[in-house]
Amino acid sequence: MDVSSASLRVLCQIAESGSFTAAAAQLGYTQSAVSRQAIALERGVGATLFERRTDGVRLTQPGLTLLRHARTILESVDAAQRDLTDEAPRTELVRLGLVLSAGPVILPSALPLIARTAPWVRVSTREGTTPGLARALRTGSIDVAVLTSRPPHRPPDGESPRLHVTAVQDTELLVAASATGTFAGRTSVHVDELVDAPWIASPSSNAEPLLGVWPGLPGRAHVVHSGRDWLTKLHLVAGGAGVTTIPEGLSPVLPPGVIVLRVQGAPPEIRRVFVARLPGTATPAVTAVTEAIISTTRP
Repeated sequence: MDVSSASLRVLCQIAESGSFTAAAAQLGYTQSAVSRQAIALERGVGATLFERRTDGVRLTQPGLTLLRHARTILESVDAAQRDLTDEAPRTELVRLGLVLSAGPVILPSALPLIARTAPWVRVSTREGTTPGLARALRTGSIDVAVLTSRPPHRPPDGESPRLHVTAVQDTELLVAASATGTFAGRTSVHVDELVDAPWIASPSSNAEPLLGVWPGLPGRAHVVHSGRDWLTKLHLVAGGAGVTTIPEGLSPVLPPGVIVLRVQGAPPEIRRVFVARLPGTATPAVTAVTEAIISTTRP
């Protein structure tokens, strides 16, 4: 088997991004360069590593096997680089991923707690969706993630072995609306009243679900604004530009001019917040971060 560390990094990025084009954008390569690297890697190992599909790229079983080894190899290469340049870290880095709604609620409490209880741990963070962060865990580009699920709360991905998950809390989905708009002064809204409402949602794709629209909404939602940033979406709500869904846990950090409404006439939409990592024994640093998240999130 003849492979390079560069080709293994391409493998990891393709697995995380789900397509050659997205991987190229993250790596700063052209799409054709990534495709050539993928083909060369398959020739080097003598196996088909990528399943090329209409909705992107998925790793085959040999690809997943190589991915597990690639993480270990690249960690060793990085460690050797630090040793050779005398840059061995005095602290241990934990790369934490969070779904977009978790950061404003969890990080302000969890990071100071980690600094007090595990000062030798340094945390870096990134946001994403549950499917994207699950891929990032598999590729080894993050170490632990705060994810969400909806009933019946299946595993965050279908890969094997399953990710190790720890449930933190269940939170109800609510609707955020302008305090001076159509629903001013109210604490609830019937689902039928939301049918013609203007919605503010996150972009969706085949792999990423539409977020921001009530899941049980009768008929097709009228989406007037699309964006991933919570601050933008909620300020649009405050200005009367539309409504959006939020987990109940986000209520304490809403900007002025936004009210929350419980939805009647439809079953409650419950979201589970959980911490996920790769299976196996967690490092002390990952354990410290996980415990801090749990202690600042659970009632």
